[in-house]
Amino acid sequence: MDLAFIPSPSRGVVELGPIPLRGYAFCIIIGVFVAVWLGNKRWVARGGRPGTVADIAVWAVPFGLVGGRLYHVITDYQLYFSEGRDWVDAFKIWEGGLGIWGAIALGAVGAWIGCRRRGIPLPAWADALAPGIALAQAIGRWGNWFNQELYGKPTDLPWALKITSAEDGRIPGTYHPTFLYESLWCVGVALLVIWADRRFKLGHGRAFALYVASYCAGRGWIEYMRVDDAHHLLGLRLNVWTAIVVFVLAVVYLVVSARTRPGREEIVEPSASDELTSGEAGGDDKADRVKLDKSEAEASGEAAEPSGDGAESSSGGGAESAKKA
Repeated sequence: MDLAFIPSPSRGVVELGPIPLRGYAFCIIIGVFVAVWLGNKRWVARGGRPGTVADIAVWAVPFGLVGGRLYHVITDYQLYFSEGRDWVDAFKIWEGGLGIWGAIALGAVGAWIGCRRRGIPLPAWADALAPGIALAQAIGRWGNWFNQELYGKPTDLPWALKITSAEDGRIPGTYHPTFLYESLWCVGVALLVIWADRRFKLGHGRAFALYVASYCAGRGWIEYMRVDDAHHLLGLRLNVWTAIVVFVLAVVYLVVSARTRPGREEIVEPSASDELTSGEAGGDDKADRVKLDKSEAEASGEAAEPSGDGAESSSGGGAESAKKA
């Protein structure tokens, strides 16, 4: 008998009048807002302009959604193109199914386009956004809870997830809440990146690389616990191999980048730097004008004093002459 467990929602949709609010989509949207908000604070702290992160996110987010969906559909094509399946379901993103690997890869392409249009370095923007992306993933994973999907092996632990749906091959019971494990891991990754960035002044994409490596380290063991259908290679799930490869690439980038480009970018957004320099120059010019006006006023006052003395002396001499006469 299960004395304690995490209940699953009876449905993943909340009706707000005529508008259906799907839990999965809601979690994704909230995650995006949190990532942009935190990324903007970090970008401004590094000398960038407010709003730049959001402007580039306009490019990165749509590309990321398309990339995440493509990765999911390609790696789980049997869910949409096998016998008895409807390929139209591949477009129903609100029902779940986003691969983080595709989302980051294609999202980076969108971010590169946005950064190029604004004339700023992509690595610096990625560093600012890295912990925000991890928090967005932590929030987005709760969308799997709404959909009763991507859970782990059966367990009777007090924090087990109770699955009640019997659709799409699910078997009601209590399972490891891998969505919760990954959500908590992503929060830890965000905190690690923020701490390391402050401690070591990470730059040139190294904060983003640390996020990638840290996430992959956790995704590997969490993915190993899942029981949903997945393609396997040499006895391991495809996503486990992906996590291993990406982890190695991220670590190599960290090491090579630290040796070839140590330190952090001094200027992350040239236009913001130009405005600051222009403002400082304007302030110096104004101060110089005040000093010049003050000098002119003092010089004018000094010139007036002798004239006054002469007049006073002349007036005094005329009075004395009048007395003598």
